[in-house]
Amino acid sequence: MKIYTLAAILLCLFALNSCTSGFEEMNTNPLAMTNALLKNDFQHVGAFFPQMQKSIYYNNSNGNWEYQLQQNLNADVYSGYLTPPSAFNNGKNNTNYYLMDGWNVWPFKIAMENIMAPWKEVQKLTKSDLKDFYGVALILKVAGMHRLTDIYGPIPYSKYGQGGTKVLYDKQEDIYNQFFQELDTAVVSLTDFVKINPGVKPFIQFDRMYNGDYVQWIKWANTLRLRLAMRISNVDNATAKVQAEKAVNNEYGVFMVNDDRAKITDSKVGHPLIVIADAWGDIRMGANMESILVGYGDPRLPKYFSPATDTRVTGQYKGIRYGIDIISSSQRVGYSNLGPDFKLANRYSQEWLLMTTAEAYFLRAEGALRGWNMKGTVKDLYEQGVQKSFEQWGVSNSYDAYIANQTNTPANYTDPQESAYNINAVSSITINWDETASKEIKLERIITQKWISMFPEGEEAWAEFRRTGFPRLFPMVANYSSLVGQHIDSQILIRRLPFSSDEYRDNADAVSTAASYLKGGKDDAGARLWWDMGENKLP
Repeated sequence: MKIYTLAAILLCLFALNSCTSGFEEMNTNPLAMTNALLKNDFQHVGAFFPQMQKSIYYNNSNGNWEYQLQQNLNADVYSGYLTPPSAFNNGKNNTNYYLMDGWNVWPFKIAMENIMAPWKEVQKLTKSDLKDFYGVALILKVAGMHRLTDIYGPIPYSKYGQGGTKVLYDKQEDIYNQFFQELDTAVVSLTDFVKINPGVKPFIQFDRMYNGDYVQWIKWANTLRLRLAMRISNVDNATAKVQAEKAVNNEYGVFMVNDDRAKITDSKVGHPLIVIADAWGDIRMGANMESILVGYGDPRLPKYFSPATDTRVTGQYKGIRYGIDIISSSQRVGYSNLGPDFKLANRYSQEWLLMTTAEAYFLRAEGALRGWNMKGTVKDLYEQGVQKSFEQWGVSNSYDAYIANQTNTPANYTDPQESAYNINAVSSITINWDETASKEIKLERIITQKWISMFPEGEEAWAEFRRTGFPRLFPMVANYSSLVGQHIDSQILIRRLPFSSDEYRDNADAVSTAASYLKGGKDDAGARLWWDMGENKLP
């Protein structure tokens, strides 16, 4: 209590002249202040947090190409959400599996330098005190690093920061077990603080997400636990059940209302996806999004995307298939851009979504389908997931008709540029809940709606597609993986990114060992991750 009384006084003294201003720029190296850090000085400890928060879904005020390489030109595409019209690298690039080493180092680089490095400094400064700050740091660490392991598989984790430039990689199973332990620590630390210090918000000036409200951070930790539990459900159902039920039954619970959602806003830093789409013209609607949203007559469609301006399809919603040959950027740049909320005028006000409340309901729906105690029936939780998504996007008045629809299915896709890219819909799943359907059909219905609701967070959407196979996505047309020494099936689609070429240069022995942990024992983009079983093991 003495520490936080002092902290409250310091907060008042330093409110007008915070020492954190230098950390608003994402290219600032937080380690530069190490020698000046004072133990138990929450101002200095807090200075590391803005960087961690804004690096999960990377953004800075100097440009947006880092996010483009961290996520947009891999997961946003591989999820089926988006496709670039641009002919990067003369038309051979990540989108048709000519995997680019210079691109694929960035997810690793950003996570290690902007999440793990500041986390390590926070850990050093909070060994005995400020356990609440360390609890927040652990949540951010898990939120950022689970994305990284779900991109590559094995990564340096438990041995990070123990000295030297050579860092051993952990198996993904071990990493997930550590995630659950770290979330335990975070929840206990924050719960203890909230109960001892009701209403005290020492973290408020560093918080870009929840205005210093630790109860909301606990809810996010619980909801992350639920997400990670579901991720391992096919490979370790027993652990998944324990962790999922722990999340839902925690006294603060998981996300229940839309204000709970994990989001970041920053009036000084614009949303990177808006710049990439509306300023650079480097991303457009994906064909899978067109097939599903147009086929369903989904009222979220005009929120997510704008009608095409291409004269052949003016006024229609038109997506681009990924895995095709794009010879010229001018060919399809007139296909559907992002919607009105994703225009340059809104780049400083549009929130960066890390996790939605709708996702929490769909996770619980799947848990209930698996027989876990999720405090609700499968049908009710599924429908609440759709409803929360409609509320989030301001289309609630269309919910009743949408959820009752028993006939609409994904639509066939046609490309006005090239008929060879036309393809019939690969799913016939409908919207309305059918209690008589098989568990596999029920799961497809849940995941398809979950996929729609998570837009534009392609990282999670790609992971869930790999875990479940849903929603069903179009196969590749042009597949150049063999030209770069990779083996990716055009029907099964890409499963991971190869390890960073920087790591092969600087940490070769550890990378070689890490490759042996993968299925098949090779660093291949077609290799399935530990939790990627290729089937849904529904009880």
